[in-house]
Amino acid sequence: MIIARNHNVQTALKALETAAASARGGFACIFATSDEYETALISERRAQGRYDQPRSRWAIIMFVGCLLMVIGAVLLFY
Repeated sequence: MIIARNHNVQTALKALETAAASARGGFACIFATSDEYETALISERRAQGRYDQPRSRWAIIMFVGCLLMVIGAVLLFY
């Protein structure tokens, strides 16, 4: 009876050690420094297109509108 109980305890301890080693391995980071992490993060976000310039035409429309007002004012006072 004591031998069977001792065997179950050893089996449980080995299983616990295996689970602990597996859990520690899951928390390992693939990056050695924060610079490597940030470089990989920025590269991934660029690949997703997050840093692209927005394709808004409001700036061009406002520039043309202001240009027309200046031309109109110059022609009005000329």
